[in-house]
Amino acid sequence: MPQAHLDRLTSVDAGFLHQEDGGAHMHIGGLGVFAGPAPTGQEFRTHIASRLPLVPRYRQKLVKMPLGTGRPVWVEDASFRIGYHVRHTALPAPGGDEQLLTLVSRIVSQRLDRTKPLWEMWLVEGLADDRFALITKTHHAMIDGVGGIDLLTALFDLSPDSGPTDVVPWQPAATPGPVGLLAHGAVGAVRNLVRLSAKGVQLSTSPKAAVREVAGVAGALGAALGPIVNAAPPSVLNAPPGPHRRVEVVRTSLADYRTVKSAFGATVNDVVLAAVAGALGRFLEARGEQVQGLALRACVPVSLRTGDSSGSAGNEIAVMMAPLPVDIADPVERLAAVHRSMGHLKTSRQAEGAAVLTSLENALPPAILARASRLGFSSRVYNLLVTNVPGPQVPIYVLGRQLEELVPLAFLAPEHLLAIAIVSYHGQVTYGLLGDADALPDLADLADHLTDTLAELVAAAADASPI
Repeated sequence: MPQAHLDRLTSVDAGFLHQEDGGAHMHIGGLGVFAGPAPTGQEFRTHIASRLPLVPRYRQKLVKMPLGTGRPVWVEDASFRIGYHVRHTALPAPGGDEQLLTLVSRIVSQRLDRTKPLWEMWLVEGLADDRFALITKTHHAMIDGVGGIDLLTALFDLSPDSGPTDVVPWQPAATPGPVGLLAHGAVGAVRNLVRLSAKGVQLSTSPKAAVREVAGVAGALGAALGPIVNAAPPSVLNAPPGPHRRVEVVRTSLADYRTVKSAFGATVNDVVLAAVAGALGRFLEARGEQVQGLALRACVPVSLRTGDSSGSAGNEIAVMMAPLPVDIADPVERLAAVHRSMGHLKTSRQAEGAAVLTSLENALPPAILARASRLGFSSRVYNLLVTNVPGPQVPIYVLGRQLEELVPLAFLAPEHLLAIAIVSYHGQVTYGLLGDADALPDLADLADHLTDTLAELVAAAADASPI
């Protein structure tokens, strides 16, 4: 039997796991719509099974450390069955957007089973216009958004000609017993102490470098802790979500963002945030919230992945807290405000400070880490998640069928009712709006506002000068 290799959760991964203790659903995912007839269930399961050697985490589950002595570890699931994770269903007639989004909403409303590998994939037949869909759901403790895009290209193809679909025999490694797990936890604790000690020795032998590094770290930490000290404004968007979710989709063209970007000297991300801020202002005002002088705070994840870590599991992210000027009605003024704010954030070292905090959290005991992570997801820190993930700008295929549309799906943290995920794919920019179904039954209105605020920015770009 193969020797077990135990991979412990990082502090960031464990933080996503801890949020579910309060009732949140901490999985992320996506909806893909493909052209052509659906493959058979068996054909699709065989295809995914043939790609699992490329993503070994998909056959691993989490095991808690005995007596809470450390963060959970990933072990191979001896009872893994591809049929449990790759599921097959069909839409009722007429198979349009309403039926599809209702199904997506129901699937993302269900938490993943912690006793099994933390992912599901649904093959959906019955879409109108000779199409089919795939719905994916993966726990955020397992992967971040950019890593999810990397894994998408591993599971699927970049040409209509599929790669080999032979299923390689697999034998799971044995899971160690309590003593083996305790030994692994002790080794991990010692490794953390050694790293900290080595750093201390390095600094002590070079005092000038130590002063510069400590000053730099202190500055970065101060920037990262600023959003905790200065609380985000209160909003109707911040309350404990219930178990039910609602998904809405906004479809736009990447060319429009590039037009606005070029006209005003902004970035594509600036344009996204300006459109989101304008839409939120109208949405909240229609619900009776006072938006005069209001700047919501968005949690904007920043990928730390390098070429070496492309496609790897786990989370490699830091976060920035970006102000959203929802009170500015004029689209150009709003874009200028966002551009200034993001420019300030990029020089504030907030993301660097968040990365430093993450490295310190890796040495925390599990109970303290759980409390610290809850603070990081608090509505005191941010009002909503806005995550923008760059996707491939070339077509993706599964079993020869082309992916026509890719919709990203984020998560609702324990004190948040709305999350907005954005992905660019093959010339499109698609928003996946995820809301609490009971608290935000009017989520479709926000989708309409987003379409309008982007159109206003595109219209203003016709006779624009740089901001």
